[in-house]
Amino acid sequence: MDTNRPGLQLNRRRILMGAALAAVPSALLPDARAGAQAAVDYPSAEWQPAISTNYTASNRPGSYSVDRVIIHITQETYSDTLAIFRNPDKKVSAHYVVRSADGHVAQCVREADVAWHAGNWDYNTRSVGIEHEGWVDQPAYFTNALYEQSAKLTAAICSHYGIPKDRQHIIGHYEVPGSDHSDPGPLWDWVRYIRLVNFA
Repeated sequence: MDTNRPGLQLNRRRILMGAALAAVPSALLPDARAGAQAAVDYPSAEWQPAISTNYTASNRPGSYSVDRVIIHITQETYSDTLAIFRNPDKKVSAHYVVRSADGHVAQCVREADVAWHAGNWDYNTRSVGIEHEGWVDQPAYFTNALYEQSAKLTAAICSHYGIPKDRQHIIGHYEVPGSDHSDPGPLWDWVRYIRLVNFA
């Protein structure tokens, strides 16, 4: 080894530091993959975080049990919905948003946290909210891809929390007590959706 080169000064301290670093288990080192995808609860989702002032940090299911999935329609485009969840003046969020064209899933709030989607604090604390791109009176937004990918997401949530895959536990926003919303609306095919959830 050429120890006469400038900058290459071997000494006992450097050797010991190198040996100590080599002995550290890789599990204790930072994950090189850590970043945007590290936060998702659903592996197929893309992390698109809501601003922290639009949800309540929590530790569900330890702090609140989760026993419902609430289905919403955005009444906005996919990209506008994500922008709304990042706007601190809006005071709204959902755990997930499903895009109409291809069923792409974005996660905006961790499932452990309480998203502000139901308009009812009790239901917010005990549910996972899924927004679907579209409008209640425009069924063309309810594509096969949207139904299929949303159903896979809902099935995964139900399996994770032990939620029955039925209409008593997978509900529309309009079914939340005190709600003044009509989504997902009369054009949402509940029979098809619950069937897809159960076969996912």
